[in-house]
Amino acid sequence: MKALLELVRAPAALSVPGDMMAGAAAAGRSSAPGLALTSVLIYWAGMALNDWADREADAVERPERPIPSGRVRPGTALGIATGLTGAGLIVAAASGGRRALGAAGLLAGAAWAYDLGLKRTPLGPATMASCRALDVLLGAGPQVRAAAPMALAIGAHTYGISILGRAEVAGATVKTVRGALAASTAAAGLAAAGALLGALPAGRWLAARMATS
Repeated sequence: MKALLELVRAPAALSVPGDMMAGAAAAGRSSAPGLALTSVLIYWAGMALNDWADREADAVERPERPIPSGRVRPGTALGIATGLTGAGLIVAAASGGRRALGAAGLLAGAAWAYDLGLKRTPLGPATMASCRALDVLLGAGPQVRAAAPMALAIGAHTYGISILGRAEVAGATVKTVRGALAASTAAAGLAAAGALLGALPAGRWLAARMATS
């Protein structure tokens, strides 16, 4: 069980419902516990799929991870990713109907595309950013326009973090650091715009999140 919890990065999922809650706050809606669970399930699925897709690279760079260390079989990891994705979609449909199912489907599709092909391409950071932005829109329901500034802010913040994350093993260049700084600056500006448009609770949430990232 410990290896499976490590596989899905269980504790890290606590950061994910905040995206959905920010979208709900920006749209003036109440946060739905079911949609928060959807976010967590899809996040866990993405983590399991990530380790399945990266199992060969991890055998060299991170041999202590569950798959290369032999504690979790590759097929088991893929099955967990598939099952958690399906569960997330079911919970979304039960909690928010077709609209929530559609948003969750886009979120899951972006996560799978990232893990299975786009992660190591120039589109990787943008795809990861879209995952977090779609999570914000999941909470917004039909009020997508109201939540758009906050979705873009969180997406920009995630883009900057993803750029730095790609340099985790080889080290970051000056260009990489400048790109991450530009993304963080854009995120702050978008958060401010969201606050001015009446999304003050979500703006406060983002400011607190960026301070602890």
